[in-house]
Amino acid sequence: MRGYTRPVAAERIKFLCLDVDGVLTDGGISMDDAGHETKRFHVRDGAALRMWSRLGLGIAVITGRNGMALRHRLRELGVRHVVSGSKDKGQAFEALLLELALRAEDVAMIGDDVPDLPILRRCGLPIAVRDASQEVLDLARFTTSRAGGNGAVREAVEHILKAQGRWADAVRTFDPEFGGGQ
Repeated sequence: MRGYTRPVAAERIKFLCLDVDGVLTDGGISMDDAGHETKRFHVRDGAALRMWSRLGLGIAVITGRNGMALRHRLRELGVRHVVSGSKDKGQAFEALLLELALRAEDVAMIGDDVPDLPILRRCGLPIAVRDASQEVLDLARFTTSRAGGNGAVREAVEHILKAQGRWADAVRTFDPEFGGGQ
């Protein structure tokens, strides 16, 4: 956990920032003969992002790539804050903080590779997917047991919401009769 000094409390997180390739996907990039990119997303990650939003919490995606497959999926999930084609994720994060009047310590970031380091170093709760690069794992205060694209986002969201005592409320956004704890 070198290089990270900000106190971390999952309880205070109000906003979730995500990378895409290696976090929402397994990091593979598929292209057809016409050069159209396709991506594979895990349905539980999508359900978790819907729960998060339904609780009134914010989501942003900051990615270095552009692609219609991602835009279609994020639109389907209702993610409004999308920065694609970012050459400097740290700068994009700072602009997002200003635009949305957020404090960095209220934001969790889920990342997997070195382009995510500037955000992970600055945010309130740096999260790594299981198969992240060593540099990201070194900064993370929570590491998922699942690999990117395989339910890691769901696991991270569940971790945060359970720490906040809001998991049962999140589940009730799909099943109003759910009576489980937390």
